[in-house]
Amino acid sequence: MSRKTFVLDTSVLLYDSSSIFSFNGNDVVIPLIALEELDRFKDRKELIGNAAREVNRSLDALRKKGSLQDGVHLEAQDIRLSVVRDHQDDPNVMIPEEFDLKKGDHRILWVAAWLKANGAEDVVIITKDINLRLKADAIGIQAEDYYKDVPKTVRDGNPVYSGVSQIVLEDEDMETYYQDGRIYPESSWELYNNSLVVATAEGNPKKSLIGMYRDGVITKIREKFDGLGVSPRSKEQRAALHLLTDERVPLVAMTGLAGSGKTFLALTAAMAGLNSKKYERIIITRSIEPVGRDLGFLPGTLEEKMAPWLMPIIDNFRNAYRDTSYFEMMRQRGVIEISPISYIRGRSFNNCFIIVDESQNLTIHEIKTLVTRCGEGTKMVLLGDTEQVDTAYLDKFSNGLTIAIERLKGSDLFGHIRLDRGERSPLATLASQQL
Repeated sequence: MSRKTFVLDTSVLLYDSSSIFSFNGNDVVIPLIALEELDRFKDRKELIGNAAREVNRSLDALRKKGSLQDGVHLEAQDIRLSVVRDHQDDPNVMIPEEFDLKKGDHRILWVAAWLKANGAEDVVIITKDINLRLKADAIGIQAEDYYKDVPKTVRDGNPVYSGVSQIVLEDEDMETYYQDGRIYPESSWELYNNSLVVATAEGNPKKSLIGMYRDGVITKIREKFDGLGVSPRSKEQRAALHLLTDERVPLVAMTGLAGSGKTFLALTAAMAGLNSKKYERIIITRSIEPVGRDLGFLPGTLEEKMAPWLMPIIDNFRNAYRDTSYFEMMRQRGVIEISPISYIRGRSFNNCFIIVDESQNLTIHEIKTLVTRCGEGTKMVLLGDTEQVDTAYLDKFSNGLTIAIERLKGSDLFGHIRLDRGERSPLATLASQQL
């Protein structure tokens, strides 16, 4: 198979600082303008700033092996890496006059066009910027998204793991389950640990059962959740509460449409664990997606800056306890802590219940950073709707929540359930499904 030349956009370098080592057996080109754009991010404290610094460190180390302008050969990956400037003085390169070459995206296009004009075969721009891919296609340059982290099953068009398995059982197996509270499924069935199993009887679809699969056996799901003060309204919510209260499952993901009860169930389980002394603190965090400004430019203290993004949590607390005074009191005592993801890196949490809201707006690298903060006795819950991704360069397949679900399914330490039915109101459900 012939070698390809992959031109990496700044968005890819910031998304995955190790992306330059991910194209084994091919040539990798970093446009010089991409290094200039990285320079704008290197001083930021968030994960994106760390990614910029990591890329710079990697390139600086490679510089010792040879000239980045001439190309450095990475023997382990059989990659030839080079940094290429945009040769705007080359008359053989034709770029539409509509493209302002003061813009970084257009200069990246120029680099790709220059490479093609000078004999490079199979030049492909790798970018997470949809608009850049469209522009590249418009001028005849191949462009692709960066899908290294997306599991192959999802790339091939298979549905994302829902946490629910549908099976058909013989009548005698159903009777065994009703009597013993457990059955041992056939090994040929594809069941994942901590998944909700919905079974119907062969030849009699009206006869059914629900259970939870773990370590080769399907057992009954808890019917009552004492101390929570809520009752599940669906089998999926029942499975969610089962996972949220199971100490053997320290990481739980809940996805679903708006109003399906994700945040409410997580907050209820967290409060119950706090009241029973199972957990010492509740940590609430989420990604911050500003419009034009980040946290540093908003007035006030950190809590005041976080206030606009905390309203969904506060609304759920108000619905559960009819006021927010108890919530504010626990915040003042430090029992409930609000922390943006930018401030999580480097910390360690023991005996905590961590709620990560809007997880679909995180990259898999950000979710990894969060999960690796979990110490002994800590439970983390990832909440999100993968159909509502607000972060630029991410979609319902490449966001960190989807990738984490697909990679972790089957682990006895992880459980996932998708809540497909809205519970907020018939109107909210109608809007989520039809608008």
